[in-house]
Amino acid sequence: MSERGGIVVLDFGGQYTQLIARRIREQQVFSAILPCTASVEQIQKYEPVGVVLSGGPNSVYDAGAPPCDTAVLSLGVPVLGICYGLQWMTHVLGGHVERADRREYGRTELLVKNGSALFAGLPQRLRIWNSHGDHVRALPAGFHVTGETGNAVSAAEDPARKLYAVQFHPEVRHTDCGSEILRNFVFEICHARPQWSGAAFIAETVDSIRKQVGEATAICALSGGVDSAVAAVMVHQAIGDRLTNVFVDTGLLRKNEFCETLELLRDRMGLKVEGVDARKRFLERLKGVEDPEEKRKRIGGEFIAVFDERARQMASGPDRPAFLVQGTLYPDVIESVAVRGPSQTIKTHHNVGGLPKDLPFALIEPLRELFKDEVRRIGRELGLPEEMLTKHPFPGPGLAVRLLGEVSEERLALLRDADAVVVEEIRRAGLYEKVWQAFAVLLPVRSVGVMGDERSYGFTVAVRVVESEDAMTADWARLPMDVLERISTRIVNEVRGINRVVYDISSKPPSTIEWE
Repeated sequence: MSERGGIVVLDFGGQYTQLIARRIREQQVFSAILPCTASVEQIQKYEPVGVVLSGGPNSVYDAGAPPCDTAVLSLGVPVLGICYGLQWMTHVLGGHVERADRREYGRTELLVKNGSALFAGLPQRLRIWNSHGDHVRALPAGFHVTGETGNAVSAAEDPARKLYAVQFHPEVRHTDCGSEILRNFVFEICHARPQWSGAAFIAETVDSIRKQVGEATAICALSGGVDSAVAAVMVHQAIGDRLTNVFVDTGLLRKNEFCETLELLRDRMGLKVEGVDARKRFLERLKGVEDPEEKRKRIGGEFIAVFDERARQMASGPDRPAFLVQGTLYPDVIESVAVRGPSQTIKTHHNVGGLPKDLPFALIEPLRELFKDEVRRIGRELGLPEEMLTKHPFPGPGLAVRLLGEVSEERLALLRDADAVVVEEIRRAGLYEKVWQAFAVLLPVRSVGVMGDERSYGFTVAVRVVESEDAMTADWARLPMDVLERISTRIVNEVRGINRVVYDISSKPPSTIEWE
């Protein structure tokens, strides 16, 4: 896989910047994300055949608007501005952007003008996805409109200067022919060559890890899910037995998960894995804590403490593990910290923003730029068992963020049993591999019920089942009513202490998939 001859995406802080890069990778073309403040020299190191300017939360006329070198527009390669990228391009080239009287959020219809290579072969009317409160009032000299919504300029270009722009988001699935629009830019306008593949990613990443670690040793934080398992296998390929995998029982795992996962990792995948019982210390750290951000940070800190202690037990001096391997994915990163551009923090992920400042390890995060479904494809290339690859995502902080309020052993037991029922019934209905996630959430709410002609006063469980492609957006699953009925009936009948079940019909956005 060559990192030359691809597309550089400049991040202005948009939540969907990585989706742009990902859609380009889907075309088997390499894409790199750089901050909008990157120098021209940094961009040129990639020898790109094109540049994309991402969306972002700011207004171009604000004093704190993110800066970008205007020389990007005269590199001699095509540039595509998306949403804020269009507005920034307009602003710096002498056009006019102002706050819109009618903002555009969600779906609307685009009327495509004839003659643009960006829309070659596409219908003249497309449903598109907007998310902007500003619009272009006047285009810079040399530009002409190639698409409009009736409310605003929605696409424009200056082909003589190889400058193209759209106000909507072609990278999201809600936009009709969005991938085709990006494909036209990548191949018809930039003339890129398809050279990116999963096998090439594995080869280059393994080589990079081998160089990074040198003769040192590493310890891997195995969670039992596909992300850390794929990361562990790749690092194992790079450094062999100098990698020690540690799977920690935090007391926050699902029912029977610790024993079943250890067996899968050791016997089916052949990994060198140590199991650590740390239930007591994690629950002690969470005693009295109700704030979800504090939960995540304490769990992240305790994970590091466990791995640090284990590393000290393994060896001292130069033989002590110097690296910590994590299965961090891009959704974890973009929601936790503004890594590449001025994006907003949604919530702290225990393995990103929850890490302590005095981390005693250097991090190895080979999957940090990938989405879950991309990691699954990499896992299949590596030969991981389907049982591991199809596992639903499970948060690093475990059931602590599916149990609202203070964490206790008694409430965890209720949640484990209810969650097991949800998963069993979803599997029984043949839906497990068709939905993104299915789980139970224990609410700090009690309500009156009638059970066996007697008054009950039990907890409430929310059932959460979502469909998604990459966890950046998600929609609630329209489960058959008989499946919901079985889930509700079994939970109330089998889990003593719960007398009410509700179904979460919130999408992401505005909600997140996890409740905390």
